[in-house]
Formats: sequence, structure tokens, C-alpha cells
Amino acid sequence: MLDTHNKNLATFIHLSTFSRFIIPFGNFIGPIVLWAANKEKSEFVDQHGKQAINFQISVLLYAIIIGTISVPFFIFKLFNGMDVVDFHGFNDFHINVGQPSPLLYIGGGLGALAVIGFILELVFIVKASLSARDGQLYKYPLTINFLK
Repeated sequence: MLDTHNKNLATFIHLSTFSRFIIPFGNFIGPIVLWAANKEKSEFVDQHGKQAINFQISVLLYAIIIGTISVPFFIFKLFNGMDVVDFHGFNDFHINVGQPSPLLYIGGGLGALAVIGFILELVFIVKASLSARDGQLYKYPLTINFLK
């Protein structure tokens, strides 16, 4: 039988990932500190800590992949047809973007995918926190198990 302390620790491990909005890399630091300090005390806390850390590492990996794919599409579109040498001062400065290209649509689609991924990440964290509070194990979807 799980006691309330272990449920609360597991819940706070998941919720500590929101500290990234205050502390840089708080989504890694918070869960790692709580998990490392309490992993030997309870198997329940150990499992939730590993899941939270694995999920945050997976999300970082997915964000890096989407970012490296989408950024070149925006850069190529921005500098395509832009005359950067012919600058006549600030009075006659304008940028003519022209018609949207397929590159912009692909980059925008990847950007929309990143926003949807961020929203899903928040939903999964809240769902994992509620499962921990109720004393149930939770496996994040699409998570690569770095810590086993």
C-alpha cells in the first residue's frame, strides 16, 4: 500500500517540470533532484521519476529535430529574392516577400506541429501528475526510455 508521502513526491516530480518557466532547464533539474533524493525510498517514486526524466529528454530531442528541420525553410524563404546589397537608406527601405512558397508552408506546418507538441506535453504532464496522486503508474506516450 502506498502512503500519501510517496504519492505526493511522485506528483511533485511531474509538476516540477513546470519550473522551466521560471528557472532555465528547470524541467530537468527539478525532477532529477527530487528523484535522486527519493529513488531508494520507494519503487513508486523511482518509476515516476524515471518516466518524468525520460519524457523531458525525449521532448528535448523531438524539439531539436523539429527545430533543425524547420529553421532552414524559414531562412531560405526570408533571403530568397531579398536584395541585401541595394540599401538606399531608411527612407526607401522595404522588403518584398512576394508569393508564399512551399518552403514557407512546410516550415509553418512544422512550427504548428511544435505548438501542438507543446500543448500535448502540458496535457501529458498534468495527466501523469493526476495518476501519481491517485497512486497509479503512468507511462508517457512517445517516450524513449533512456533510464530503465
